[in-house]
Amino acid sequence: MDILSIVTPLFVGLIVAGTVIGIVFGAVPGMTATMAVAVCLPLTYSLGLDNGLALLLGLYVGGISGGLVPAILLGIPGTPSSITTCFDGYPMCQKGEGEAALRLGIVSSLVGGLISLLVLYLFAPPLADFAIEFSYVEKFLIILFALTVMAALSKDMLIGIFSGFLGILVSLIGTYSVDVGGNGEYRLIPPGMENLLDSGFSLLPVLIGLFGLAAILDDAENGIPAGQKASDVKVGAASAFSFSMFAGQTVNLIRSSLIGTFVGILPGVGGSAASILAYSNAKTFSKHPETFGKGEPAGIIASESGNNGLTGGALVPLLSLGIPGDSTTALLIGAFTLQGVQVGPLFIGNNPTTWSAMIIAMLIANVVMFAVMYLAIRHVARIVTVPKQILFPIILMMCVVGAYTINYGIMFDVWTLLIFGVFGWLAVKLRLEIAPFVIGFILGPNAEVYFVKSLESFGDLTIFFTKSWIAAVLWVLIVGSIAGSVFLSRRNAAADAAAEAEAEMEDAATS
Repeated sequence: MDILSIVTPLFVGLIVAGTVIGIVFGAVPGMTATMAVAVCLPLTYSLGLDNGLALLLGLYVGGISGGLVPAILLGIPGTPSSITTCFDGYPMCQKGEGEAALRLGIVSSLVGGLISLLVLYLFAPPLADFAIEFSYVEKFLIILFALTVMAALSKDMLIGIFSGFLGILVSLIGTYSVDVGGNGEYRLIPPGMENLLDSGFSLLPVLIGLFGLAAILDDAENGIPAGQKASDVKVGAASAFSFSMFAGQTVNLIRSSLIGTFVGILPGVGGSAASILAYSNAKTFSKHPETFGKGEPAGIIASESGNNGLTGGALVPLLSLGIPGDSTTALLIGAFTLQGVQVGPLFIGNNPTTWSAMIIAMLIANVVMFAVMYLAIRHVARIVTVPKQILFPIILMMCVVGAYTINYGIMFDVWTLLIFGVFGWLAVKLRLEIAPFVIGFILGPNAEVYFVKSLESFGDLTIFFTKSWIAAVLWVLIVGSIAGSVFLSRRNAAADAAAEAEAEMEDAATS
């Protein structure tokens, strides 16, 4: 493969631009990497697949990494994956070590991103080759397993399951395709809306609404702050950071990166879980766990290497099985859809140039992220002062224009944007889980095809249990994920009840 044919000036320029824009989105609290990809997704239509992915992968890497800036300087996570960075980053900033904490997080982010990229490069092709042998039965069970994994790691298992299957239900709105064994009739469509919903809701307006418009509506409800004053942002002395701060942290750095990568491979889990698990493990294995939460560098190393390890890990199931690892990689399916390319077991073998382009883009994006944030950290720190009332009208306009132009000017796509933007805003209040809903919406049509084709081929429901040893293993994993979720939920409920009882006893004693 001629690398020079891939790494063109436009290709590199898009990666750099995407990474920088992603850093801005990540550094402004409330504007996530997912939002950045959702807003810029329509732009990729005219760029072609390789160049479009270069832009989106730059946004992904930059957005995840940028969240550490407000987490350390303000104690406010820029993205959900930066929650645990606040625990030790902000205390370091309060002690005048803000720049040291920022540089510590940036180096850790680079290492986490590169380790996850190595895992992606080594494991995605073999997994795809293995998955090629799957029949419709195994493919259906993989989707079912993906939904149970998301449910198991949701805040509430039943709500996670409900959200995932609600996404599947919404994805089936439209006509019952004859290609799936249907009769071509309308289904799940209110009277009078048959023409509007003939083919159901388009994927891209749904994604832009859930991750772009919903965030704007949420901030509009809570009130958009004017932004921090530049005088309030202090990063500390330039001499505060030294690479000697990583002494004795090699195991923590590698372990946290691998934890983040593994969490990324699990469908729909997200960066917050990756950073929390990495941080918890670092504290558990530390010789001085009492220092965590008080400005411990090991906490920042674990959190940032863990959440950046997610970036490569989340691409493994996407490119090898066609199942997105998190909400941001779910949006990447939109880029493939715009170019008429389907991800799954055959993708890497049929598109070697695009596969190479993605690996190179991820590598360049991580290097650019490190160079921009490490060398210009004082300028990057000023991003937190940008007022949202300037950014959000621009983002809203891009959302509307993008939704309208994706399918060559269909006004119903704008209404889809509004419908799912409002739904995403209300879903948080109703305690629904957005990630399982999105994965369910994306995988729903495939789940239907695989289920119907399995019955057509074998004619009996028992085939889902007896088809092969792979099906048996998948059922063990499905049952295990549900049982583990039940155990964790009961343990958490018992812990909450004990804490509540202890608080009541303390209140009674003081009164």
